[in-house]
Amino acid sequence: MVSLKEQLIKILIEDKLLTPQQLESALKVQKEKGGRLSDIIVEMNFIKRSDLAMALSQGLNLPLIDLKRCKIDPEVASIVPENIIRHYQIIPISKMGDTLTVAMVDPLNVFAIDHIQALTGYKINPIIISEEKDLQEVIREVYPDTTMGFVDEILKEISDTTFEFIKEERESLPSLEELTRSVEEAPIIRLTNSILEEAVEKRASDILIEPQKDTLRIRFRIDGILQEVKSPPKSMYPLIVSRIKVISDLDIAEHRLPQEGRFKAKIKAKEIDFRVSILPSIWGEKVALRILDRSQAMLDIEKLGFDNYALNILKKMALLPHGMIMVCGPTGSGKTTTLYSILKYIDSPEKNIITVEDPVEYQIEGINQVSVNPQIGLTFASALRSILRQDPDIIMIGEIRDLETTDIAIKSALTGHLVLSTLHTTTAAGAVARLLNMGTEPYLICASLLCVLAQRLLRKLCPHCKEKYTLKPDLIRELKITQESKEVSFYRAKGCKACFNTGYIGRIAIAEILTLTAGIKELILTRAQEHIIKQKARQEGMITLRENALALAKAGITSLEEVLRTTSSDD
Repeated sequence: MVSLKEQLIKILIEDKLLTPQQLESALKVQKEKGGRLSDIIVEMNFIKRSDLAMALSQGLNLPLIDLKRCKIDPEVASIVPENIIRHYQIIPISKMGDTLTVAMVDPLNVFAIDHIQALTGYKINPIIISEEKDLQEVIREVYPDTTMGFVDEILKEISDTTFEFIKEERESLPSLEELTRSVEEAPIIRLTNSILEEAVEKRASDILIEPQKDTLRIRFRIDGILQEVKSPPKSMYPLIVSRIKVISDLDIAEHRLPQEGRFKAKIKAKEIDFRVSILPSIWGEKVALRILDRSQAMLDIEKLGFDNYALNILKKMALLPHGMIMVCGPTGSGKTTTLYSILKYIDSPEKNIITVEDPVEYQIEGINQVSVNPQIGLTFASALRSILRQDPDIIMIGEIRDLETTDIAIKSALTGHLVLSTLHTTTAAGAVARLLNMGTEPYLICASLLCVLAQRLLRKLCPHCKEKYTLKPDLIRELKITQESKEVSFYRAKGCKACFNTGYIGRIAIAEILTLTAGIKELILTRAQEHIIKQKARQEGMITLRENALALAKAGITSLEEVLRTTSSDD
């Protein structure tokens, strides 16, 4: 069977839209950086998006649609949630019987088609969008921006000639003297403060300030999902960045090198920490701010949202005198919060607790915290060697990244210390496989590892606007949902003022916890594959991430869409 990538290559080469040399360059970029081949060849200016759409239309025998001439029915569009529409760059066009016609930028994205089909229960009929920019206009019409109203008011105050000297071109940035003078003026201070305040008010965890060719884009990550908000003109961008550099004590004259800093602010009687990262890009400096709201930091193991099965095992293991507990999951899945919560649970004056982190996110009283600094040779491994000479009872390692750190962590666990750490794997069984792949001997894993907790964060449905619906029988069979009655009901996101029209408020953790029983240790000693370890753990009673998530969806806490977005099938 011909793969999607092969189909795309065949169409482009046969139509002579791409030379073999260009194809080779694009494939090399894809291998190094990942991403879709279609996006890469457009970004490398080998082909226009419109020409690519035309070629795909002819090659795949799919219709091509001009969205400018198409009137979108909001009721049909609402069949697919807004965040899915934005994520996959699609828009539902029409509905006929059990078939939903969906216009797509990338019709080769089979994962998107399968996801939407599973989510809606409709058969998906894909058609191709001729111009991607037309889709953005349609999305803005169907989902008007209701997230921010502060920018217009601020810009009215900045309509004088104070900022006329700013040019949009990257090459002609204002001089250091002009920047210094401008960032100390009241309007730009109010504008920057308003962006920070709005992000905190909307419970954002991150702010991204990204210069584009002719525009400035500001996005907030709210409950794990990036949402674009109304942004000031590109001409304001140098002043906003410089203002952030000033309050972060960074060099405002440096535009070519990455910089990192942090600052604190008191917003609505709450003390907020902001961690700042500035990265030079082709259109200017991209700013990422991580918001650390101490008032929202739930460092209580009982309040993380884990089910009783996972919670009881975790608490039992945390009280053991030695061994290693690992927490795994992708970036932003709450691993660090879980580790801090375990430390708070077992902390006492009789215990010497030391952590080594990159960086220290929350400062906890009574716990010795070390921040790594590779530039001066203070790595996880070197810090751990020194920590072991400090007579610790409990050691927390922010992340295990290499065999050297793994080796020291395991030896620490074997010599009477309780070691907590994180690993970037998607499942609990996957953490064992990763340790084996890193070169750790199976007998050392069996002797030191107590348990592995894999976790994710699911968005919680807004209680004010969530709506009930009945799941179709074929979807019940596909997802293998157990039925207590003929009809199975779930809730879905709708959107209201309380949740800023997202349909969700807050997040809850789900987990699967793998304990090293005698049966699991036998499999590890034979270097068994991940799926075999997982299968054995399920036979011994492990509740998987998908099962945990489905239980929350059945209870109306989250949506089926969130379950499909954050967890993979157990098959």
